[in-house]
Amino acid sequence: MTTLTRADWEQRAKDLKIEGRAYINGEYTAAVSGDTFECISPVDGRLLATIASCDADDAQRAVENARATFNSGVWSRLAPAKRKSAMLRFAALLKANAEELALLETLDMGKPISDSLNIDVPGAANALSWSGEAIDKIYDEVAATPHDQLGLVTREPVGVVGAIVPWNFPLMMACWKLGPALSTGNSVILKPSEKSPLTAIRIAALAVEAGIPKGVFNVLPGYGHTVGNALALHMDVDTLVFTGSTKIAKQLLIRSGESNMKRVWLEAGGKSPNIVFADAPDLQAAAESAAGAIAFNQGEVCTAGSRLLVERSIKDTFLPLVIEALKGWKPGNPLDPATNVGALVDTQQMNTVLSYIEAGHADGAKLVAGGKRTLEETGGTYVEPTIFDGVTNAMKIAQEEIFGPVLSVITFDSAEEAIKIANDTVYGLAAAVWTADISKAHLTAKALRAGSVWVNQYDGGDMTAPFGGFKQSGNGRDKSLHAFDKYTELKATWIKL
Repeated sequence: MTTLTRADWEQRAKDLKIEGRAYINGEYTAAVSGDTFECISPVDGRLLATIASCDADDAQRAVENARATFNSGVWSRLAPAKRKSAMLRFAALLKANAEELALLETLDMGKPISDSLNIDVPGAANALSWSGEAIDKIYDEVAATPHDQLGLVTREPVGVVGAIVPWNFPLMMACWKLGPALSTGNSVILKPSEKSPLTAIRIAALAVEAGIPKGVFNVLPGYGHTVGNALALHMDVDTLVFTGSTKIAKQLLIRSGESNMKRVWLEAGGKSPNIVFADAPDLQAAAESAAGAIAFNQGEVCTAGSRLLVERSIKDTFLPLVIEALKGWKPGNPLDPATNVGALVDTQQMNTVLSYIEAGHADGAKLVAGGKRTLEETGGTYVEPTIFDGVTNAMKIAQEEIFGPVLSVITFDSAEEAIKIANDTVYGLAAAVWTADISKAHLTAKALRAGSVWVNQYDGGDMTAPFGGFKQSGNGRDKSLHAFDKYTELKATWIKL
């Protein structure tokens, strides 16, 4: 474990050499147009780097190289055990460069350095190694056939994968996709968010250093409406995987139909209910968890527990516990290892969050904690973790994904009412249930229309469990062996003997 202080991290930030170019066919390169955009740190508003602003010409070049590399078989037909070895080296290189990657992540999107170093980078490395370890242990099938027939069911890499990832967990979300996509033999073009491209650009070189052939893994920084749209429309991209907003997810489905019917796998928004029944086994633990569920990563989490559903009989006891617990989540300088709430990713997102707080006031909700911009003198984009009481599920703050530290408290009187409120949303990503009654826990979990349900905890799971949503939270799954379905084609071969 590192013992670096805030002063140490600040000095490293001054000395940091940041790469801002695209990565195509094993080389860093400027955008064909020469266009760039500024990468501004939300920590203090400083200019970090100028970044290549890729567009359709760069997408064309990257796809051509990715396709040629895939067709050559240098990676796609490499023995699974050899691909595994390269993936394990790739994961090890992330760990070896953990401090640099963590610093890039924190400067780029504002999360606390302790989270970047202890959660994001290890999580990313684990995603790569877990998928790599799995690939030579997955077997194909032999169908049940007559004695003079042989039916084989085999998995083959899909080809060229376009991966569009979000700005809230830039490195880890990328590796959730890179792990199974690369391990199964595909060529990948990664399009990071323009709000947080730095770690994606950096790890491209680490992949080649690990032994992954040039052209297998490419990175195209730029905007969604330019290079992202070009990848979505490209006739030679076989699969598109995406994590981000539901609005953009719907656009990608349209682009698939307008082009080559590429498979599109989406992990989109959430408005997750955190349901606390009166018989919860530990109200203090539930309160602390509820505070963390909305304040962690500044609330910029698709599974954030943004709707706290509390049984009416305990509301007056429980809410003060949550308010008190939230006092432990205080915005501070992200380069200070003691900080647990950093800056929102940029001014645009900060203003969006503040506008939702105003909407809460306008709709008649009662502000009981936070609600203001803070640390404005730093030049950064910080907002206090916020709680609104007296929220109805029809209010804007209860229905729309805020992607910031704003919690809506809603009361209920029965399990049936709690389930109805919880499911009354277009989203279905995650939910939590707090109860000491095992039957109530199971029955409620079954009734919740969500891809993940946690009982007596919030945000449980690891690489062995699939992650994804119901309804307009998307389709497909990241993590677990189920993720491999997105990056492979099933082929049936029927042989007459």
